[in-house]
Amino acid sequence: MKTPLLQPNVPIEIPSPQSTSSLPRLLVFAIAVLLLLLLAISPALAQNKPVLAQFIDKVPAASLVEGADGYGPIQKDAPVAPVLKNGGQIGWAFITSDFVGTTGYSGKPIHVMVAVDQDARIIGVKLVKHSEPIVLIGIPEARIAALTEGYVGFDLAAATNVSDHDLNIISGATVTIMVIDDSILRSGIKVARSLGLGGLSAPETSNVPQFEIKTDATAPEDWFTLVGDGTLRRMSLDVGQVNDTFAAMDDPRALKRPIEDPAEETFIDMYVALVSIPAIGKATLGERGYNNLKAWLKDGEEAILVTARGQYSFKGSGYVRGGLFDRIQLIQGDMSVRFRDRNHRRVGDIMAEGAPALTEMDLFKIPAGSGFEPTKPWRLELLVHRDIGAIERLYTTFDIGWQPPANYLTKITPPASEADASKNADFANDEQAAKTSLWHRIWRDKAVEIVVLSIMLVVLTAAFFFQGLLTRSAKFTFWFRICFLTVTLVFLGWYANAQLSVVNLMALTNSLVTGFTWEAFLLDPLTFILWFSVAASLIFWGRGAYCGWLCPFGALQELTNRIAKFFHVPQWTVPWGLHERLWALKYIIFLGLFGTMLASLDQAEKLAEVEPFKTAIILKFDRAWPFVLYVLVLLGAGLFVERFYCRYLCPLGAALAIPARIRMFDWLKRYKECGSPCQNCAHECMVQAIHPTGEINPNECHNCLHCQVLYQSKTICPVVIKKLKRQESLLASTEGAQKALNRTQTTKQNPKEKS
Repeated sequence: MKTPLLQPNVPIEIPSPQSTSSLPRLLVFAIAVLLLLLLAISPALAQNKPVLAQFIDKVPAASLVEGADGYGPIQKDAPVAPVLKNGGQIGWAFITSDFVGTTGYSGKPIHVMVAVDQDARIIGVKLVKHSEPIVLIGIPEARIAALTEGYVGFDLAAATNVSDHDLNIISGATVTIMVIDDSILRSGIKVARSLGLGGLSAPETSNVPQFEIKTDATAPEDWFTLVGDGTLRRMSLDVGQVNDTFAAMDDPRALKRPIEDPAEETFIDMYVALVSIPAIGKATLGERGYNNLKAWLKDGEEAILVTARGQYSFKGSGYVRGGLFDRIQLIQGDMSVRFRDRNHRRVGDIMAEGAPALTEMDLFKIPAGSGFEPTKPWRLELLVHRDIGAIERLYTTFDIGWQPPANYLTKITPPASEADASKNADFANDEQAAKTSLWHRIWRDKAVEIVVLSIMLVVLTAAFFFQGLLTRSAKFTFWFRICFLTVTLVFLGWYANAQLSVVNLMALTNSLVTGFTWEAFLLDPLTFILWFSVAASLIFWGRGAYCGWLCPFGALQELTNRIAKFFHVPQWTVPWGLHERLWALKYIIFLGLFGTMLASLDQAEKLAEVEPFKTAIILKFDRAWPFVLYVLVLLGAGLFVERFYCRYLCPLGAALAIPARIRMFDWLKRYKECGSPCQNCAHECMVQAIHPTGEINPNECHNCLHCQVLYQSKTICPVVIKKLKRQESLLASTEGAQKALNRTQTTKQNPKEKS
């Protein structure tokens, strides 16, 4: 009768082979060789021709713009091509990645073909190429196509005066959609400006003198002079002026509800200045106030002071904490900035001598990525409304123009030979500012998720550092782990979609070869934070900190196995000899994916579907049946063999196990009796990471801490039991000796009692 390969709860002890001990070293050497080969590939092999030339023959004009029948030649001075209909030009076609460098989640650009007409309106959009399998595989391509086609009719000229717009998001593809949106809008505006579409002006190319802020300038100390020389700009409106403005509107309803106060009464008396200029900040806020302002502002940020008095508030009575100041906006050229609560501070007092009594004094921060230039003119637009019905209003605007007086500027004129270099530097700065603004926006939107993840990491770190205290109670350790894994699965996985993948490592490697940029990885804040925490934990605890606690799919496997155990589903122990050879499969899979990446990153990313993460976690099983069936098979195997996928198939676990060999500490305590004769920990280890000889294999350990519970168990660990018995015996003998001594002393003190 043949012995089955899997026997329920019957561990077989086989001497540990030495063949696998050298496996991690061989893998490290293999990975190093592969990385050297990758880095030897020169990025200079990239083609010089525009991206548009690669796709214009692949995208029929009719599929881009309805009714179009062809393209004209690509222009020599810009990568754009005329869109033709019946021999006449109806617009211009371009590829977004020719004009902006925003990369997607994969670290590669998302190529979108866009067509705009003479009025700077988008008349066609088509997604032509992307490398986003971590997000888009499993999401129907039609959904992405429909979203991009929704930009048809978008007015790019109007967008230059609006700082934000509504954005439709597809669950599971947030980063990709935001990158597509950013690419379409920024590249479209650049094309419209360069071609003069929709009334937008082409960028200036002449050697216009440039200016910078003069840091050693001085400002007048009194309010009257500050207003007189233009340091502070004033706009004073009385009730009569406001009534006349509304009366001049075409809508007759504007006349029905005028302000009843006297015409000469002050409606608003308003002052503005750019107080991030040192001299102006010190003159208006004082030395201490300006120092506080500098501490509030980060690199690249500016701030304006807005003060007012009168019956109208520039902040608005409807303003609530966390909201938007909807009555004012800053405009500079085609750029506009609206201010939110997080970019606002109240001012206690104006320090300039002779300042009037002001009812509103506030500072507003201009973000670094907005494109604002402090040396150029700008205006603050004040929105004034008039109620014309129960829920209807009419609006008009008044502007305060401001520009830095000459004494706060110093002129710098670059040599003519440096004009092109300066132009390229400006483009690079604008591009970098746009990329920074995009990932800043994503991080702000994910603030809640970032805070919760940070709390999870702090709690887990504390648990590891104080694991001796945590594992004193088996019951507490069990429920702590169950609760943590539940949060990992539900919040980190199904809610936040923060599931790490081997595809992340492929994107990192590709980025190192083609040109590393932080922005590509900052686009997903939770993934970014998790990878940094993984890097730190590899030094302290190895791969187990992530695989055992922070992996959503790992949590799903363990929780479903716990449920199976509750219903008495039989658990199978893989014979040690077979188990030790099977765990090498995940290293083979990882090396296969890594080798495929050398030939084709796209193909490697598709083969990475061996990971069930997207199906089970990102897309929550909303996918084609073969993918769902694959996940169910893995989870089904995990009901009988705990964490089956983690043990034998996970390429991400293999990738983390290789550098985990560098960990500097051994936190898991062991007795010399572990393995010989005691095998309790080895039998109860959920992933069989403990050798029959007693040592823990760090490449396989998930740091579940169960062995540390057993290490202190007074009912299971024979070493602890023996120690307790020895203590009890010693205590009993000590107590007996003490009693005998007490009887002797009593007899000596009372000799008559003896007789």
